[in-house]
Amino acid sequence: MIRGPRTVLRALDFTVPRGQITGLLGPSGCGKSTLMRSIVGTQAKVTGTLNVLGHPAGHPTLRTRIGYVTQAPSVYDDLTVRQNLDYFAAILDPGRAAATRRHDDVTRAITDVDLTTHADSLAGNLSGGQRSRVSLAVALLGTPELLVLDEPTVGLDPVLRRDLWALFHDIAASRGATLLISSHVMDEAERCHRLLLMREGEILADDTPEALRTSTGSDTVEAAFLHLVDEAAATAHQKETPR
Repeated sequence: MIRGPRTVLRALDFTVPRGQITGLLGPSGCGKSTLMRSIVGTQAKVTGTLNVLGHPAGHPTLRTRIGYVTQAPSVYDDLTVRQNLDYFAAILDPGRAAATRRHDDVTRAITDVDLTTHADSLAGNLSGGQRSRVSLAVALLGTPELLVLDEPTVGLDPVLRRDLWALFHDIAASRGATLLISSHVMDEAERCHRLLLMREGEILADDTPEALRTSTGSDTVEAAFLHLVDEAAATAHQKETPR
């Protein structure tokens, strides 16, 4: 995939298993956010081909099948939690006839993210962790098959990170939803069922955390990632060195 004069993503081909959490890990600038925006069809000024759930990325039929959470909470501060969700639900499911269905969907999403007691609070008065939960609730509207979460725990304290990851696992287990979660924090890798380790627009590895540690003889996923980076760099150097 090309953006401007630069190739950002290079012939990626991977499967995100249903009902599991797949972590997309790699350093800042490696292409994680570009890939995620491309998957949900919001990445502008790029060329290339990407198919998601059997359709080209951004296809109208995917609108209710994919939920997306950006790095910054996507909520309106001057609306309450429920008003935010009512607004986005009306966009996803317009028409008066759908009003009851939307109300039930909003109530369920608020319950899913444990914000029932804050449903009538202004989003602008919530903590950072609670605002992140509102964004997640918006993504859960319509019971999407695929949730794409771009660094959803960045800037949160350890307790909030733990609680969000518990919620992610509950969504995967109870709904059979597929989650693709990006991070540059390697300790979050251990919380995923599978990992995609990414560097400079390429996938270095696609496996379980345990398998990656075993195959590289490493004690941690971070050490495994660094091993793979060094291995890739050495291979590239050998190809570039004239014989």
